Amino acid sequence: MHPIRCEAVVLATMDYRESDRIVTLFTLCHGKVRGLARGARKSMRRFGGALEPFARLNVELVVREGLSSLRGVDIVTVFPRIRQDLAAIGHGGYAVELVDRLLPDGAPVPRLFRLLVSYLEHLDQGGATPSDRRFFEANLLNILGYRIALDTCAGCGVDLPADSARRAGAGGAVLCAGCGRYGAPLSAETVRLLHRCLGTGRFGAVAFSPEALGEAGPLLDGAIGTHLARPLNSLAFLRQLAP
Repeated sequence: MHPIRCEAVVLATMDYRESDRIVTLFTLCHGKVRGLARGARKSMRRFGGALEPFARLNVELVVREGLSSLRGVDIVTVFPRIRQDLAAIGHGGYAVELVDRLLPDGAPVPRLFRLLVSYLEHLDQGGATPSDRRFFEANLLNILGYRIALDTCAGCGVDLPADSARRAGAGGAVLCAGCGRYGAPLSAETVRLLHRCLGTGRFGAVAFSPEALGEAGPLLDGAIGTHLARPLNSLAFLRQLAP
């Protein structure tokens, strides 16, 4: 098979044997790919410091079922300012781990690729905020087909007008007052901000109040958690950073 060139973001790496490294890449043209970088732990000439999480690269890759072969890389950016800020490292690590865990192998999702790159660029400019994290999560769920139904009760299916009472149920479900009598309340403001997250493509455009974050956060966490087989390692680090 002939090698192809494609843009990619490094999602994860793992040392393999004495000198190799297995790299999980989110490529623009082939989706998520695991590639073997031979000699990556010993040869700085071929890969340099490129094979680090959330680095953005142009890669030369022979795509195969199972384990592909990574032949070479050109660095677009390693997002250096992210790596100088603990909060940005935490949010960037969370973003790439979340994409790695939710994205199936070999499924190109250009919209998600652009979302991830935009988030990393925003973090590199100093945008490590809880609001931007929730913005990223809401759009990621939407792109992958897991969008939270904000205007329909997940219990009885009734439509929920903008000013109607809503409750948050398990697994990111939005419920009417009757079906969710024991659930946490969702204010009209929180619902409006979540809708706005899905209506704009620009990080920094939506700012949640502390009260809205307290409502939107558990809802999004629940929706994401239903699609994970085990907890995210990066989430524990993020929680340590929380004030």
